[in-house]
Amino acid sequence: MKNIFFTPGPTQLYPTVQRHFQNGFKGDLGSISHRSEQFQEMYQELVSSLKQLLGIPQDYHIFIVGSGTEAMERTIQNCVEKYSLHFVNGSFSKRFFLIAQDLGKKPIKIDALSGEGFAIEKIKIPKRTELICFTQNETSSGVMIPTEDITALAKKYPDKLIAVDIVSSVPYVDLDYKLLDCVFFSVQKGFGLPAGLGIMIVSPRAIQKAEGLSQKKISIGSYHSFPNLLHYAQKQQTHETPPLLAMYLLERVIKDMQKRGIDKIRSETDQKAKLLYDFLDKQDTVAAFVKERRVRSQTVIVIDIKKAKKDIKKILAEKGFIVGGGYGENKNTQIRIANFPAHSVQDIRRLIRELKNLRFTTKISP
Repeated sequence: MKNIFFTPGPTQLYPTVQRHFQNGFKGDLGSISHRSEQFQEMYQELVSSLKQLLGIPQDYHIFIVGSGTEAMERTIQNCVEKYSLHFVNGSFSKRFFLIAQDLGKKPIKIDALSGEGFAIEKIKIPKRTELICFTQNETSSGVMIPTEDITALAKKYPDKLIAVDIVSSVPYVDLDYKLLDCVFFSVQKGFGLPAGLGIMIVSPRAIQKAEGLSQKKISIGSYHSFPNLLHYAQKQQTHETPPLLAMYLLERVIKDMQKRGIDKIRSETDQKAKLLYDFLDKQDTVAAFVKERRVRSQTVIVIDIKKAKKDIKKILAEKGFIVGGGYGENKNTQIRIANFPAHSVQDIRRLIRELKNLRFTTKISP
């Protein structure tokens, strides 16, 4: 029996990864220099493909880092002198805030309860704010910030830099990148790849901010600063030896997704999420953790299992369905189900059938 991984990262590998991995080894990609012409061509192809898939402006820069968490640190270092503002409603958005504190900044926090969204239209951004930070899809709680809310706030405060963590929503999430300044993700979720590679999408305005901070003698990260990352990126190189094979795999999977069509990927994601939420909304003993439909994540569905009195995670694993546990203090009272491009509609239907076999109580419509 082959397992299907619905864990929210690392997750199920994209179906073509194994073939691309073998081809990468055959092509000696583990041995070529990151200063070689071959690498430069591969780097440029990755950048071009990613911009095309996600609709990223041509004058934006793509930087290679180690993870989404590293990208948080780079963003704060290079875009904040003193004040960042963070929308916090879960563990990863809180991490973004705490990193700013650890770097000696003076971050401002707007809190929402775990499992709840924000009334963005009612929020007034303090004048001193330099950078507004969103975790668009909170992996720990299954809450998303609708993209129209991010767009509205960016338009309302055009003088503020905007950073968006899309680690668990890319490539599904459809953003207007020209309104944003630092957008980042890692590859072990939506792209269905092994962990170890982070991508930053950086605007010219963010580069200007970093250069201004540097001129003020404020540390922006020395060798890992935006200006240094840009210096190498403009030569189609990375600042240090990168996970070259991972970059190759990402470029190949992006090409596969382009053939499949980003619109189709997004519509299938919506379809799969609807199947799961429709099932959960009819149950009494298990339920979607996020109640407000408008802010329910389409890519990480969090389920309350407190009333189930069954070890659902273990039972599903015995059937070959590996789901994620709850995050942090919810480890034993929730499960998390990933809904990424590597998961087919058939996979989701099979998972729902197994959940039905657990004989939860079905709600009776009034």
